[in-house]
Amino acid sequence: MHSKIMVSLLFIVLGYFSQLTIGEDGSQTILAFLAAILIGGYSLFKVGLKNLVKLQFDMKTLMTIAIIGAAIIGEWSEGAVVVILFAISEALEKYSMDKARASIRSLMDIAPKEALIKRNDKEMLIHVEDIIVGDIMLVKPGQKIAMDGLVINGNSSVNQAAITGESVPVEKQVNDEVFAGTLNEEGMLEVKVTKRVDDTTIAKIIHLVEEAQAERAPSQAFVDRFAKYYTPTIMLVAALVAVIPPLLVSADWSVWVYQGLAVLVVGCPCALVVSTPVSIVTAIGNAARNGVLIKGGIYLEETGALKAIAFDKTGTLTKGVPVVTDFEITSDITDHNQILSIIATLEYRSQHPLAAAIIKRAEQEGLPFKGLEVREFSSITGKGIKGTVEGLTYYIGSPKWLEELLDKGLNQEVQGHILTMQNQGKTVMVIGTDKEVKALVAVADEVRETSRTVIQKLHALGIKKTIMLTGDNQGTAKAIGSQVGVSEVQSELLPQDKLEFIKQLRQEYGKVAMVGDGINDAPALAAATVGVAMGGAGTDTALETADIALMGDDLRKLPFTIKLSRKALQIIKQNITFSIVIKLIALLLVIPGWLTLWIAIFADMGATLLVTLNSLRLLKVKDK
Repeated sequence: MHSKIMVSLLFIVLGYFSQLTIGEDGSQTILAFLAAILIGGYSLFKVGLKNLVKLQFDMKTLMTIAIIGAAIIGEWSEGAVVVILFAISEALEKYSMDKARASIRSLMDIAPKEALIKRNDKEMLIHVEDIIVGDIMLVKPGQKIAMDGLVINGNSSVNQAAITGESVPVEKQVNDEVFAGTLNEEGMLEVKVTKRVDDTTIAKIIHLVEEAQAERAPSQAFVDRFAKYYTPTIMLVAALVAVIPPLLVSADWSVWVYQGLAVLVVGCPCALVVSTPVSIVTAIGNAARNGVLIKGGIYLEETGALKAIAFDKTGTLTKGVPVVTDFEITSDITDHNQILSIIATLEYRSQHPLAAAIIKRAEQEGLPFKGLEVREFSSITGKGIKGTVEGLTYYIGSPKWLEELLDKGLNQEVQGHILTMQNQGKTVMVIGTDKEVKALVAVADEVRETSRTVIQKLHALGIKKTIMLTGDNQGTAKAIGSQVGVSEVQSELLPQDKLEFIKQLRQEYGKVAMVGDGINDAPALAAATVGVAMGGAGTDTALETADIALMGDDLRKLPFTIKLSRKALQIIKQNITFSIVIKLIALLLVIPGWLTLWIAIFADMGATLLVTLNSLRLLKVKDK
């Protein structure tokens, strides 16, 4: 397609050069424009002529008739330009559709293709297609889980953000469910396979994306609908203009056939063809310069009509990286720097995902924790870590574990602090010896500084509802939702739950956007009217499934995109209205017989130029 456009464009340039040197009636000029028409319009003519034979009038029929009409009255350059404009608009549409279909391929690469299976006391590496329900799967630390199943032996932290969107890895023990495509962080797990490869959660996600994309009916463009009536009307008017005056009043046939052909030129849809694509290409170009990738005109138009927007929490409204939010000393004789150094030096030897947050805090405070000597270090999966520093054994872990270790348990004051922080959506770790609690550390996924401002701007733009969707627990979800100011919070959702919620929103509000960054968002992104992916943190799948990508991982681009889309819609309507009005005025000149070929060409090409200039105003829309 692209090569045909380039070759056709080359012949147009040659045609205009020949027209300037030897004239518009020269054989070389006509042959150059004819070559451009035939090469660039081959696929158009195949459909247009077939539709014309069947008397099916659509945009391609209109284009075919207009180009033939232009050729009949000798306007070869006009026909060639119309061909190239139509070919470019079709190429843009095809490119965006090809990108959308690529999402399924990347989804299939999430889960491993092989797994270590234990059968008859023997370990063997087996392809997932050959694994059956009931097989025992062995998953080592740092490996991805290949199949859905139940843990029958071992404890570990599993990062299942790719499936549920949970920001903090989940502790797994016997009888807990694990999903294919999730990452085993720490301990060794034995998992009893509960589903065949085609029935796993990740397989369902793939199916949901395919289904959601299939449900998206192609939008019927206004110009195509208008052409259904416009084309036969123009043909009828041209025929009547050509034959009625000679038949009724014995007027000159050559004059009125010329008038009829001029009507066909007036009917040439050049301005109409340009009215939408130029606006869309300009708006998409402006968006790209401002860090927003919009994959097609349909998504630009739909964004301008949004009524509700749903957001995934992790990596979208939040940064997706756990940080230390609270560090409380609970012992009067404990020094802040000393205890933080001890915690950091123990966590430095840990592989727990939250350890990085504590180490980063110690580094920010400039503490020399790496030089401390640690003895008898051990990690107790699902509970915490312990180690001896400067002759004293310290324990860092869950409140439940420290409650078991201490003779008198956790006192009411400490429990109150823990409960308060947990209600704020934070993960709390307790640090102490076997005698007393030394400190409390709270870790949470930090809210983006811009999230609240963005939500406020969206409400100011007239978005009726903003909703946060997350796989996190209700306490965490409500705390984050309150901080960012969304209208509604939905928690503990799996991918299919998010998809169903998006469908409900579409029934209620019509035009709905989903903003996400993870694979777990893919079905919801595809089901929404417009799917928006956070570019920097988002997976390839989310980026390909989504219709719009915020490339700089900056949520502040969302209000700008909506403002740009609304302006584009406004200009498109102006362009279409102007194009039609100009043609109607030119057609009225037929009544007194004033319509000349140069007026017909001016009406069409002048309208095209003005429509293009009007569209270029979209370059002035700024990201403020």
